[in-house]
Amino acid sequence: MTFVVTDNCIRCKYTDCVEVCPVDCFYEGPNFLAINPDECIDCGLCEPECPANAIFEENEVPDDQKQFIALNAELSQQWPNINKWKEAPADAKEWDGVPNKLQYLER
Repeated sequence: MTFVVTDNCIRCKYTDCVEVCPVDCFYEGPNFLAINPDECIDCGLCEPECPANAIFEENEVPDDQKQFIALNAELSQQWPNINKWKEAPADAKEWDGVPNKLQYLER
């Protein structure tokens, strides 16, 4: 299994999860993070660090967010690796918890 970044990361993009990842399997897009499923070792360190509660183990991804499993695999092949904490966007708190943010995903 792997861990998956889901909807609530969009426009929040907190990077606390990146800082604790021992294998640097996170990739950064303009307003979202993705986990490379081939690199994730399923250690689970990232999940509790996510302030937006946007990371799930693959078999626990909510039914309405299953498309994020494939999306993480796809985008992690396109975006650059990130392995250091960065400041969250200035409006991250305003977006935290907003439902159905897939329409705002910038590729």
